[in-house]
Amino acid sequence: MGWLRRLDRRWIFLSMLLAVAIPQLTQARVPEKPTPLVMAVFDKIESLPDGSLVLISFDYGPSAQGELAPMATALMRHCCLKRHKLVLMTLWPDGKPLVERAINQVLVDEFADFGFKYGVDYVNLGYKPGKEVVIKTIANSFRTEFPTDDGDRKLDDLPLTADLTSLADMDLLVSISAGFPGLKEWVQYASSPLKIPLAVGATAVQAPQAYPYIPGQLLGILAAIKGAAEYEVALGEVYPKYSEPKMQDGVRRMAPQLWAHLLIIGLIVLGNIAAFSERFERPRP
Repeated sequence: MGWLRRLDRRWIFLSMLLAVAIPQLTQARVPEKPTPLVMAVFDKIESLPDGSLVLISFDYGPSAQGELAPMATALMRHCCLKRHKLVLMTLWPDGKPLVERAINQVLVDEFADFGFKYGVDYVNLGYKPGKEVVIKTIANSFRTEFPTDDGDRKLDDLPLTADLTSLADMDLLVSISAGFPGLKEWVQYASSPLKIPLAVGATAVQAPQAYPYIPGQLLGILAAIKGAAEYEVALGEVYPKYSEPKMQDGVRRMAPQLWAHLLIIGLIVLGNIAAFSERFERPRP
């Protein structure tokens, strides 16, 4: 196994490039089956009466959008298909353009034929500094923290928010979270004290923090890009239009991830074989 010790690391870099690029270029797909934690979120949104009030908080920045943007898009699509009313916001300063991008992609472009109107079917509260204090405040009064929306329109003048007083008016809370503030704070200061259903989407690193809250304070979780892929599959099974490959960004990203992980596992195994081989090849004193 001496050749392993002499292997130029550039071959490893090239192997990783091919493991990611080939599935991406060939649009390879990995079969996905939605897990119970993902289906709990899907079933909740599906079962809510049409026109229910759903708050989605984009608690992440650009560095996490590779994992979280596909699930944000899938959740918004599902809410739009059920004609739920959306209140959108973010606790992260760099999350503000991500909210705007999701609105333009889903509500403005994809669902243009549905005739969704700003202020009637959805509203963007934007970003407000204060981290978890924002959640504590709006748990009691939206007007204290958000007298206006992201475009400085008074909430009292918008049909969707004219009668909105606090988080207690929401039928469902959704936090798409990459860290602090995020899912943990929504559990502590919203879902737990107010007994409001809360669903979360989380990065792979943060997802383990959410599991202890299930099923008490959390009804379900979309964990990383796999959770997004599972939700897209669930959506496609009920609404066939969304089973098309172009509508399943999360599913598309799973094949490169699978092959990259298999390559890493293979390299770890080879590295250990080389280490043990070297140990046995050493001359005994």
